[in-house]
Formats: sequence, C-alpha cells, structure tokens
Amino acid sequence: MASPPLFLEYEEVLKRPEHRLAHGLSLEAVDEFLAELPALVEPVEVHFWWRPQTADPDDEMVLETAINGRANAVVTYNVADFAVAARRFRISVLSPAELLKKVRA
Repeated sequence: MASPPLFLEYEEVLKRPEHRLAHGLSLEAVDEFLAELPALVEPVEVHFWWRPQTADPDDEMVLETAINGRANAVVTYNVADFAVAARRFRISVLSPAELLKKVRA
C-alpha cells in the first residue's frame, strides 16, 4: 500500500545515486517501474496524522500509511526505528528477511 506522499518518497529514494548503484537501474528503468507500481499497490488516503511518533520525519509517512491503511505490518530494514511506535498502534514490524520467512512457511 502507498499514500501519495509515500509514493513520492519511493521515487526520491529509488533515484538517489547510492541506491542506483545498489539496484543498478537507469533513471528510465526507475521511471518505468514507478509507472507500473500504482497498479500493484493499494492506495491509502491519510486521514489522520499522529506526528511525531518516530525519530525520522520520513518514517512518519510510512507509519501513517500503515495505520490509515490498516496494515498488519511494516516491512523495513529500520526495524528499531519503528518498534515503539508500531507497537503503540499494534502493527508488526518485520525485516524483509522475516517477511520472506513468513511467506515461505
């Protein structure tokens, strides 16, 4: 799921030079991926804000999207950054590896 602000954050992060080095995609390939992504995610309108809940302001939009979208979990490499706030809203926080283990089980 994604809210409009979170989708814009995905775009900004995917186009950062250090992330482009990691994923190896051209800007055109990133744009193509982003053009198709809305068909794969559930759109979420953020009606309520609970800021501040996390130390990183960019994490707030992820948490707000999860809360407003009634997500079961936030999947992130920043598990520690979300742990307290997600627990407050009864949302699990999983690393990508933990999610893959659950999916494979």
